[in-house]
Amino acid sequence: MLLASAVVVWEWLNEHGRWRPYSPAVSHHIEAVARAGPRAGGSVVLGQADSRLAPYIIDLQSMHQFRQDTGTIRPVRRSYYDPSSAPGKGVVWEWENDSGSWTPYDMDVGITIQRAYEKQHPWVDLSAIGFCYVIDFATMGQINRQTQRKRRVRRRLDMVYPLVSGTLPKSQSWPASPGAAAAPPGPACACPQCLLVMSVKATVSAAGPGTATLQPRKAPPAPPAAAKALVLAPGAKAPDGMAAVRGSLKPLAAQGGRQQAASTPTLSSASSAASPPGAGSGKASRPGLGTLNRSHLQRLAIAQSRVLIASGVPTVPVKNLTGSSPVNPALAGITGILMSAAGLPVCLTRPPKLVLHPPPVSKSEIQSIPGISHTCRKTTKKQAKKGKTPEEVLKKYLQKVRHPPDEDCTICMERLSAPSGYKGPQPAVKPDLVGRLVKCGHVFHLYCLVAMYNNGNKDGSLQCPTCKTIYGVKTGTQPPGKMEYHIIPHALPGHSDCKTIRIIYNIPPGVQGPEHPNPGKSFTARGFPRHCYLPDSEKGRKVLKLLLVAWDRRLIFAIGTSSTTGESDTVIWNEIHHKTEFGSNLTGHGYPDINYLDNVLAELAAQGITEESLVQEKD
Repeated sequence: MLLASAVVVWEWLNEHGRWRPYSPAVSHHIEAVARAGPRAGGSVVLGQADSRLAPYIIDLQSMHQFRQDTGTIRPVRRSYYDPSSAPGKGVVWEWENDSGSWTPYDMDVGITIQRAYEKQHPWVDLSAIGFCYVIDFATMGQINRQTQRKRRVRRRLDMVYPLVSGTLPKSQSWPASPGAAAAPPGPACACPQCLLVMSVKATVSAAGPGTATLQPRKAPPAPPAAAKALVLAPGAKAPDGMAAVRGSLKPLAAQGGRQQAASTPTLSSASSAASPPGAGSGKASRPGLGTLNRSHLQRLAIAQSRVLIASGVPTVPVKNLTGSSPVNPALAGITGILMSAAGLPVCLTRPPKLVLHPPPVSKSEIQSIPGISHTCRKTTKKQAKKGKTPEEVLKKYLQKVRHPPDEDCTICMERLSAPSGYKGPQPAVKPDLVGRLVKCGHVFHLYCLVAMYNNGNKDGSLQCPTCKTIYGVKTGTQPPGKMEYHIIPHALPGHSDCKTIRIIYNIPPGVQGPEHPNPGKSFTARGFPRHCYLPDSEKGRKVLKLLLVAWDRRLIFAIGTSSTTGESDTVIWNEIHHKTEFGSNLTGHGYPDINYLDNVLAELAAQGITEESLVQEKD
């Protein structure tokens, strides 16, 4: 045990290996349940603290978060931070994502930003903690050091994370404190979801190890008393379809004699495990399910099914019940308990598995894509256009402004009526000249635009730092590699009406060129070959054609710092999202995703790649 004072932040592990903090309100809720010890049941329903987190339950014994609608399981942890740091003061730093909403930084990043902010630094470079970003406090912006892309950031005040003092456990064990288990029982939450979660957890924990196991069924065991907590109250009307399920148990039970010789897996449990507290007095301590309406029953079943999975108890899959009524999940879960109690075989389910790749495909099954020549494309290092100075390039895109407006240049943040504040290598133009970009109309110091061009790819193109409008043909710094593409005879989830386009990217490690962050230094290429998938539909083929343009322009990948591992000087994705998960969508990089094709078309357009680009490439 450690003698200290700290704030507690509960965090969950995302698919990129980063620990993401729960909000202060949610952390307070989790901490309250953790401190209550086993008397609270050991399960935290996050929807009680934040309605947006209604699908999630945390099991404190295994320290995992379960998503009820997908079965996704993620580790959680209980972290301690200095009370004088950002979480101890209720300070939250956030960045604006592509949808316009705000995302909080990881806790260690937020603490680093807040520390620099308190010291009144003008900016903070996050490369020391593995991110290629600079936070500019004057403009409240985040700047990508590789791409120069800017995002807004904000600092807001929230409630302070829960404070603990005295003896702090070294581990993240549960209960949270030694005396928690001995604390007198308090009033339990009476919401329907918690009632069923508590009931199931009590049943499983009381049964003891080994009593809820899968074994060949020999003789139907006596119905355990657990069924009493799950049947309808006397006189209550069953929800739609419930009578049919209840009635179907009788003929199934009558066939038990014919099934005794079978070795169908079934769930057996100790009969004594089922009695809830107070059952021995002959009075039920919790309301029966028959007293709940349909919406309550739906929420109950979702919670129950996932808590059962968390406890190792198999459940009935919803697909075995016909119809689309919202009560079907409830019927599935309740039927699983009742059939197990009656000694009947139950179809078992588990949380979905990650499916990255399709089934094996032979060479004879692979087809070329109609309308697209070849099945492979290579890139080599393209040299920047010679013969034109930066001033000559920019002259095509600018109009001189004789009377600058009374506003700031968003590059150097000095007034346009004053000379440029750029302090780097001196461009060969006067620092007080001002120009307006012809398409978007934004105004800058010409001095600043030349400096920005010199710090970029110097390929004859320019991108407005304010609105991202592209002038000329934008190219990137993607290292040499190969892109393969073909059709495989398997369908993606959500696209059962067509086959699949498979893209295989392969980039070997090498040495950085003059256009890269560290010329002459070697770079790594992790995870190659990378397999990506598109539906073989009209829109899917359109996306592929535009991705080929992006590949030729060296815009798919870049060299920088990995946001997943924190490794620098490695090949990374360059803001054009790809689907790398073939048969599932547990990481968010798979299917079904009805908006993906439209989203990636928008990302390609942001790089200057549209249908007009296809015509330009042919020319």
